[in-house]
Amino acid sequence: MSFDEIIDRRGTHCAKWDKMEPIYGVPKDDGLAMWVADMDFRPPACVQDALQKMVDHGVYGYFGDDSKYLAAIAWWMENRHGWQVEKDWIFTTHGLVNGTAMCLEAFTQPGDGIVMFTPIYHAFGRVITGLGRRVVECEMPIVDGRYALDFDAWDAQMDGSETMLILCSPHNPGGRVWTEEELEGVAAFAKRHDLILVSDEIHHDLVYPGNRHTPMAKIAGIEDRLVMMTATTKTFNIAGSHIGNVIVPDPALRARFAAKVNGLGISPNSFGMHMATAAYSPEGAVWVDDLMNYLDGNRKIFDAGVNAIPGLRSMPLEATYLSWVDFAGTGMAPDEFTKRVCGTAKIAANAGPTFGKGGDSFLRFNIATPRARIEEAVSRLQDAFADLQ
Repeated sequence: MSFDEIIDRRGTHCAKWDKMEPIYGVPKDDGLAMWVADMDFRPPACVQDALQKMVDHGVYGYFGDDSKYLAAIAWWMENRHGWQVEKDWIFTTHGLVNGTAMCLEAFTQPGDGIVMFTPIYHAFGRVITGLGRRVVECEMPIVDGRYALDFDAWDAQMDGSETMLILCSPHNPGGRVWTEEELEGVAAFAKRHDLILVSDEIHHDLVYPGNRHTPMAKIAGIEDRLVMMTATTKTFNIAGSHIGNVIVPDPALRARFAAKVNGLGISPNSFGMHMATAAYSPEGAVWVDDLMNYLDGNRKIFDAGVNAIPGLRSMPLEATYLSWVDFAGTGMAPDEFTKRVCGTAKIAANAGPTFGKGGDSFLRFNIATPRARIEEAVSRLQDAFADLQ
C-alpha cells in the first residue's frame, strides 16, 4: 500500500475529521485534523482480508475458540518484544481505556489515590475521576529537552492513600521510550509505596530507529504487582474495533481481575478478534516496519519545520506518532497560540492542559497522515507565526 494516498474520511462518522469543527472551530472543508490518535492510513491487507472473509460468510455470531487469537498475541510479544506470554494471562477488553477502568474496579476502592506521571494521556484522568478515585499528579521535569523521572520529589508527595500507578510506556504525549534503568526506578517506586503498577504499552510497536522499548514485564521483581496493557489498535490503525488486552502474569492478581470480568459480563467483539489475529502475523510485522519508516520521514519534516519557527519547540520523538510541541518560547498565553493554530492555520490539535500538570504551554499534533498533509501543516504553522520570524 501507499501511505501517501489521501483518503477522505470526512462524513464517515470519523471522530477525528467530523468533530473537529464543533470542538475546535476548524472548518471541515479545508481544516487539518491532527488531534485524535488514529491514523489516516488503511490497515494491512491481512486485516482487510480477515474482515472480507467475515462479510463473505455473512453470519455474525458470538466468537468462539480463541486459540488462534491467543497464539497470535503470544507469537507477536515473543517475536517483536522478546517477552514470553502465557495464554492464560490474557484478558480481552473493549480497548485499553476500558481496560484501565477494569483495573481500577478490580484493584482499587473509591477514594483511593491513583498516581500518574504528568503530562499523560487524558482519558486516564477521566476514567479515574468517573469511578470516584483521586488523580495524583506527579509532574515530570524536562531535562535536556525531554521528560525525566523525579522519584525523590514524588516520594515526598505520597501520603499513603495511593494504591495504583498508571505508567504510559512509551510515553504519550511526550514520546519517550523509557530506559531499563528508568523502568527499574518505576518498579522500585511502586514497591516502596505498595502500588499496583498498570503499564499501558499501547504504543510499544511504534518506536523509531535508535530506540528500543523494554516491556515492564521484563523488569525483575515487579511480577506480583504488575498488570500489562497492550493492543493491536494503535499499531494497525483499527481503534474502531475496540479491542485490547490486559495481561496479568501474577495468579493472585489474575484471579481478582477475572472475577471483575465475570461480574461485568465482559465478552469480546468478534470483529476485533478476527482483525487482531490477522494483524499479529508476519505480514502485519512487515507492514509495521514500513509504517515506521514512513512515520520517521514525517517526524523529521514536521520537527524541522516547527523548530524553525522562533519560540516553538517540538519534543524529540522516540516513539508514537504524536508530536508534543511547546509554545512557551513565544511568550504567548495558551489561548493566543491556540487561536493561531486552530483559527489561522486551521489545524485541530489537542490542548496541552487536558494532559495534566506540565501541559499548559503545549499542543499535541498527530503526524500519522500522508506526507503532503504534514508539509501543508508545516507551511500553515509557519504562516500563522510569521511575525515571529
